[in-house]
Amino acid sequence: MIVTKGIKFSTLMRMSGHHIVWLLAFTGAVAACYYYKILDMAIPWLPISVIGTAVAFYVGFKNNQAYDRMWEARKIWGGIVNDSRTWGMMVDSFITNQFTDNPQSENQLKEIKKRLIYRHIGWLYAHRSQLLVPTSWEHVSQSGHIGKSAGYYQKNFGVGLLHDDDAGNNLIQFLPPNEYEALVKAQNTATQIVNEQSRDLVKLREQGLLNDFRHMEMEKVLRTFYELQGKNERIKKFPLPRQYANMSRYFVAIFIFLLPFGMIPELVKIENWRFWLSVPLTSLIGWIYVMMEIIGDYSENPFQGMANDIPMMSLCRTIEIDLREIMGEKDLPPAIHAKDGILM
Repeated sequence: MIVTKGIKFSTLMRMSGHHIVWLLAFTGAVAACYYYKILDMAIPWLPISVIGTAVAFYVGFKNNQAYDRMWEARKIWGGIVNDSRTWGMMVDSFITNQFTDNPQSENQLKEIKKRLIYRHIGWLYAHRSQLLVPTSWEHVSQSGHIGKSAGYYQKNFGVGLLHDDDAGNNLIQFLPPNEYEALVKAQNTATQIVNEQSRDLVKLREQGLLNDFRHMEMEKVLRTFYELQGKNERIKKFPLPRQYANMSRYFVAIFIFLLPFGMIPELVKIENWRFWLSVPLTSLIGWIYVMMEIIGDYSENPFQGMANDIPMMSLCRTIEIDLREIMGEKDLPPAIHAKDGILM
């Protein structure tokens, strides 16, 4: 997530400078063909303007849908934050010797609470890791220039900004040793972790450390975690319909291709310096449309480890700190801070 008020010009050029280069090269080549009489045809400006308006509406619709997906993902993670705090509060307050005939020592109760809290922290990081697994339609999975560019963006404007010790995916420190191997080998580790939480609550109820009401209330929170996880997985595994996502790219390409054939002939009749001014002007218009397309294209998948993503690592670390503080721990990991204006 970009957290600066504005984007530096240098950053913008690092992300989109290559588009300016090919636009200038293409427009300059067309202009040279007109200047040296290699080309003589001209496309009226009216149909080009109609196409440009239609493309702008279409790309705007796509960008609106992409933002909806991103904002929904942020609301889901907001729910994870809130319900995780509720879980920590319940674990700390509900698990007591009040209803049992076989009281546990304070240290034993503390270990039980720690197990439930740490297992939940493990669920957070497991869920995050699963959401970052690339799908076939995400940029990093593509071949050629798109895939290479996506890898560059991930490294320099995404998850590559995190230090190795911030990865947060070392589940062995959060999961009980007797459960670790089976959980990490599961098809859906996050799902099985929540199921282990439910099994643990059943055992605590049998021991009398929970009464029926408290047991059911905590099970409701676990069900909420499943619902939130499922909503995130829906966004991750169901793409923006490709007919919308892909056709806008073709429409923008068609408009940019036609643009110099409408602008340059109108200026070829004027003085030479004004004629050559059409090259940067046409390239600028093309760049604007390219950026409109790219912004939506890179925002439609909010879990691909890039600058436009939901800052899952920061949210996971915030929850971890909150829950461990609830248990009274003092040796806490540092919060995740933005680097180069990007919070992951």
